[in-house]
Amino acid sequence: MASLQVSRLLLSSSSSCMRAKAAVSIPKLPKFNVSVPKIPTKKQTLSVKEPSFALDGFVESLPLSLKQRRDSDSIQRARLYAVLEAVMDRIEMHKNIGDQRNNWNSLLLNSVNMITLTAALMAGVASVNGHGGDSVTAVKIASTVLLSSATSISALMSKIQPSQLAEEQRNATRLFKKLRTELEMFLRENEEIYEEDVKEAIQRVLALDKAYPLPLIGTMLEKFPEEFKPATWWPENKQRNPKTSLADGWSQELEMEMREVAHVVKSRDAEEYEKLGNVALKLNRFLAISGPVLTGVSAVSSVFIGQDSGLAGILAITCASLAAVVNTLEHGGQVGMVFEMYRNSAGFFSLLEETLNSTGKREHGQVFETKVALKLGRSLSELRDLAKKSEISQVKANEFASKLF
Repeated sequence: MASLQVSRLLLSSSSSCMRAKAAVSIPKLPKFNVSVPKIPTKKQTLSVKEPSFALDGFVESLPLSLKQRRDSDSIQRARLYAVLEAVMDRIEMHKNIGDQRNNWNSLLLNSVNMITLTAALMAGVASVNGHGGDSVTAVKIASTVLLSSATSISALMSKIQPSQLAEEQRNATRLFKKLRTELEMFLRENEEIYEEDVKEAIQRVLALDKAYPLPLIGTMLEKFPEEFKPATWWPENKQRNPKTSLADGWSQELEMEMREVAHVVKSRDAEEYEKLGNVALKLNRFLAISGPVLTGVSAVSSVFIGQDSGLAGILAITCASLAAVVNTLEHGGQVGMVFEMYRNSAGFFSLLEETLNSTGKREHGQVFETKVALKLGRSLSELRDLAKKSEISQVKANEFASKLF
């Protein structure tokens, strides 16, 4: 009985302890569901509408956005940079090929002269020992073979004119460098570039390619034209955006001065270089024909060495020696290069005359006058004196003509 009471007492005490613990327990916080808006994913595109202005129900949209203008300008600028890259590549190609063709001229000239003089010496030995048997025959055959080879090499050099080819590449390198400088300055100074600017640059590159071609077969310039013609390395002059004379430094006096300078350039300098070019062309043609002909005559004469007459040996030695002299004068003196120099100079005066006579002046007047003076190798005062003298001489000539008629 006593044990039963003790057990009841223990159960009641444990239940009271549990109730006490439950009474002091911390209540749980309620849960709140907070909804966060989702961030738009990449699939959702954000569209920006053009600003519009509503006037009485009429909506006028902008004609061209600033972004489209910038895109167009960046495209044209990238195109002009592509042209500039092509120009830089052509500079390197023309420079390398010019060095190569200059080496051609030196190596071929030395080779053909050495072959010709060696064959002449062998022909002399064979003619002295005319009855020496097989040894003389061998020397005679060797002389004939060498002279025939010299004839072929001399004819090839006269055809392609290595010195003239080298001068063409030097001129092309200089003109492409000038174009590169102008394009770089244009890109630095202009914020907006138009399609017409890109087209003009491309036309200038193509005109230079046509004036100074790189390949020999098919596109090589005629080395012996029927008449002397100045070189042309610029496209047709198409002026755009002509400016007024007073707005860009041009005055009536300056226009008269440039007109007189153009007259002097055409009547004196251009005609003088044309005469010199014709002289160089005729001399080069004569030497180009004489060299292979003399070597060929020497080769034919060497075949008859050792027979009864000693005239064949004398003719072979004399013609071979003359051929070496002619080749030295033609290719060592670089007559073809001199002709190309006159052709390029005449082209320079033609371009200067065309620029002076152009009606749409796109440069400042004083800057243009300074450039013309430097191109002609004169100071500004000398250029103005030249124009005044030309004007006075024309007035006197007109007065004299009026008195005669």
